[in-house]
Amino acid sequence: MPTPVKTNASAALVGFEKFLVDNGFVKSEVLSQLQELSQKNGQDLNQLLVSQKVLEEEDLAKAKAAFFNLPYVDLRQLQVPPRVLELIPLESINFYNFVPFDLVGDSLKVAITDPTNLSALEALEFLGREQNLQLQLYMASGSSIHVVVGKKQNLKKVVGEALKDIQTKEAKEAAPAQQKKEAKPQVIEEAPIIKIVEVILSNAIEANASDIHIEPSEKDVRVRYRIDGILYTSLMLPKNVQPSIVTRIKILSNLKIDESRLPQDGRFHMEVGKKSVDLRVSILPLIYGEKIVMRILDKSTQAPTLEQLGIRGRALQWVQENIKKTHGIFLITGPTGSGKSTTLYSILTILNTTSVNIITLEDPVEYFIEGINQSQINQDIGLTFASGLRSILRQDPNVVMVGEIRDKETCEIAVHAALTGHLLFSTLHTNNSIGAMPRMIDMGIEPFLLVASVNVVMAQRLVRKICPNCRIEIPLSKLLEQEIKKNLESIPEDYFEGFDKNKLKAYKGQGCEKCGKTGYVGRYGIFEVLPVVPEIQDLVMGKASAHKIYETTLKMGMITMKQDGIIKVLRGETTMDEIIRVTTE
Repeated sequence: MPTPVKTNASAALVGFEKFLVDNGFVKSEVLSQLQELSQKNGQDLNQLLVSQKVLEEEDLAKAKAAFFNLPYVDLRQLQVPPRVLELIPLESINFYNFVPFDLVGDSLKVAITDPTNLSALEALEFLGREQNLQLQLYMASGSSIHVVVGKKQNLKKVVGEALKDIQTKEAKEAAPAQQKKEAKPQVIEEAPIIKIVEVILSNAIEANASDIHIEPSEKDVRVRYRIDGILYTSLMLPKNVQPSIVTRIKILSNLKIDESRLPQDGRFHMEVGKKSVDLRVSILPLIYGEKIVMRILDKSTQAPTLEQLGIRGRALQWVQENIKKTHGIFLITGPTGSGKSTTLYSILTILNTTSVNIITLEDPVEYFIEGINQSQINQDIGLTFASGLRSILRQDPNVVMVGEIRDKETCEIAVHAALTGHLLFSTLHTNNSIGAMPRMIDMGIEPFLLVASVNVVMAQRLVRKICPNCRIEIPLSKLLEQEIKKNLESIPEDYFEGFDKNKLKAYKGQGCEKCGKTGYVGRYGIFEVLPVVPEIQDLVMGKASAHKIYETTLKMGMITMKQDGIIKVLRGETTMDEIIRVTTE
């Protein structure tokens, strides 16, 4: 821990005022006016500097950091791991106005607003001794500390207070059984449960999670968030609140609260800050209660470009060529959560002009794009992909997007639409692009109809991107180097931009404050694009094996998802661990 500042608060303040003037932060005449105002009204000079807009709060914190010879940290830009926040009691954090934000080994980094506060320094020293931790002090603004503390309070304090309220009510004299039964719907609407559900949802949205899992076990309830494709435990709740939480979410989703034996699906909308999100809810009965999974759909997010998605080289050229065609099918394959819908939206954004009628049929509508006619299927009233697609074709469309081809009927109508002059985009669940055509043949589509209608098939997966803030080069093992060289042999030269294939390098993220110690920030895709050219059409007509089709695609210059991933590894964009994780079948 840094040595506490050996000067009293008033002496340091005078020295700091001189420092501000000497280093051009404040003009001397302005400072004199503020000093007079401070003495007259009894206001803190630092607060006046900010409130009178002489200095921004973060600039003031930077000036303090320079004066006290401490490193500066902007906590607003960091994701502080919950396990680090738990190291110091919330009461101490609030009282002394400091907060822990990173733990490396036995070294705990703590942000503080006032290094002249000896009581705070002594409290930190005591906490460090108690937990055998070496403390490193950083300077931060009060606002940024409040951001971190607010998140901790929202998730822990609010939930804790709500649980205490519930315990108090349970401890009261039990009401007659009939009276309890009649009061049940009202209890669910009471503040404690509403607060717990609200804070679970808002924290997930603020953390850019894609899914929320609320999972019952025998003794408790686990809340997990999926962030960048990986699940993280966020909260553990007592078992007794599980029924009320489930019922609260059912009410929000307009589901049957008295049905707990059958799966249910619903959705609802909420606003968090500047974000407008839809939540798609799935409830599944398990042996210890009902499990809830909520998919978060951020309506305010704009669809990325093809280049931002990670499509490059010959693959990008083939995609661009095929989306300009006036008819045919453009298929994207991959498992759930591999980014297929996002890629489709990116393509539709390119095609979206006033001269084109674009109609979509989705489940659900994830992005809202001005100028595109978007509709959503509703199984309850019989609006399926198949029946909806029939209606869409009577709406004079140029471009049709069907969320997914799930059955023979939808597949037949899609092929018919492509053959009658429509450009149709859709998704299919297969492991790679080569497996798409055999899958459609299995659905009952004749090979001659497929080769006449399908223009291109693209397969994709999502991998996590290395954090650019803590990226370092790592050595390649001989075995891994051999594997990479083997995969590079069949890759065309136009894919080698951005790295030297004769000097192979790999990278990883060490883990820092900006990536929450994971080494990764965000995700993007790895792709394989298969254009259905005459050579491929002949093989499909002859019902050739997948291996034979694969050999032909290599001669055309197609690269597999794994090869695309390896290129991104060598460019320093992701890691080999990520490629193995998503491409191993």
